[in-house]
Amino acid sequence: MSSIVLVGKHLAHYINGVVVMANFKRKLHLFHSNKFVTVVNEAIEFFTQTPIHVLPPPDKFLGQGIYALYYCGNFEHYAKLSEINKASCELPIYVGKAVSPGWRTARINISKSPDIYRRLGEHSRSISQTLNLELDDFRCRFMIFGDIEADLIVPVEASLIRKYKPLWNSLIDGFGNHNPGKGRYHQAKSDWDVIHPGRIWADWLTGEAASLENLINKVHNEMDSLSFP
Repeated sequence: MSSIVLVGKHLAHYINGVVVMANFKRKLHLFHSNKFVTVVNEAIEFFTQTPIHVLPPPDKFLGQGIYALYYCGNFEHYAKLSEINKASCELPIYVGKAVSPGWRTARINISKSPDIYRRLGEHSRSISQTLNLELDDFRCRFMIFGDIEADLIVPVEASLIRKYKPLWNSLIDGFGNHNPGKGRYHQAKSDWDVIHPGRIWADWLTGEAASLENLINKVHNEMDSLSFP
């Protein structure tokens, strides 16, 4: 048994005691909060003021959250980016997050494991294995999220990537990849591994990778348009 009712100015059906909309109205589903935007911006402002460390940081620490890597070296294709960061670490080459396994299933907010520290260590090993990058040329900063603030990890990471468009997030994909494992080596080598060869497992991949020349041209175009936000 159903009847037609009005919800505001919108038609709906009243079916077995439940109001069911007759049509899709986008504005009834669209959420926006200026307070949320303010909180995310507050977190980003805090992040940009956190201390700079060598990569990896010298002291082990606990916590999950967000981190950024900065390049300050002599790799010729990143010259403009490096020039900016040598003066002051302003433009990250990579932004990422590190969370505890229980965070994804909402079983944990306060991490008691070294999530960020461990992830920065993994990145350090990837960089150290390359033939054309030096680990000493990298710096990092990070922000630890505890308790309910951990729910901001994803939106703050996404906002930082949109703000800075880090090269290894937005243009050269694959830095954060892991060894795909036995039976999965048919895939292509990532763009990052083409430009920065050296990771042993990447050489086992048999798929058709992008052209190094094309990738370098993309990097040069990006460097030409590079500006500090």
